Amino acid sequence: MGREFLDIFTDWADTYDDSVAGDDPQYAAVFANYDDILTEVVRHASGTVVEFGVGTGNLAAKLLEKGSEVVGVEPSNEMRSIAAAKLPELTVQEGDFLDYPSLPADVETIVSTYAFHHLTDEEKDLAIKQFSGLLPTEGKIIFGDTIFQSVAHKQKAIDDARKKGFTDLAEDLEREYYTTIPVIQTIFNTHKFDVTFKQMNDFVWLIKAERMK
Repeated sequence: MGREFLDIFTDWADTYDDSVAGDDPQYAAVFANYDDILTEVVRHASGTVVEFGVGTGNLAAKLLEKGSEVVGVEPSNEMRSIAAAKLPELTVQEGDFLDYPSLPADVETIVSTYAFHHLTDEEKDLAIKQFSGLLPTEGKIIFGDTIFQSVAHKQKAIDDARKKGFTDLAEDLEREYYTTIPVIQTIFNTHKFDVTFKQMNDFVWLIKAERMK
């Protein structure tokens, strides 16, 4: 359920905002256009919004600024504490993509950035199946996450990272469950979503899915 990576976020919580600002050269390309990615997710969100993987609250802050009603779900105690300090008006519940408290009955949009890859492909499928049951017709899932056009593209990214001496990035790409566009498309289509993809940087794609009848 992605919780196998919680120790990483325990260690990363205090410096996460520095990383997304591009201060870590190994991850600068991963977080390139970070603000634009969050803005694009917010632009497509409507109605009551549930955010999975709130982290330090950067996406939630933009949603609240837009005037959205937001409920956050985050498994990391350290990340929840930082988000709560930054956004005392935000409701953040303990949970993850598969195991979470009761959500608002009127949820219209589910969002997440830089988190869905913590699930295996089988878990991704189960999560989208559950979300399909939560959302109304034309309800939306808007994710910004690292995915690849193919397994070959993923391997090239790993090889390029190693050539640059970016050992942490290479190990991250090998350790976590980064998948491909065809796999994600099949998952969403199977659970009655129309899905489109928009590349936001060399790693991250905007995934926009709408619940069909």
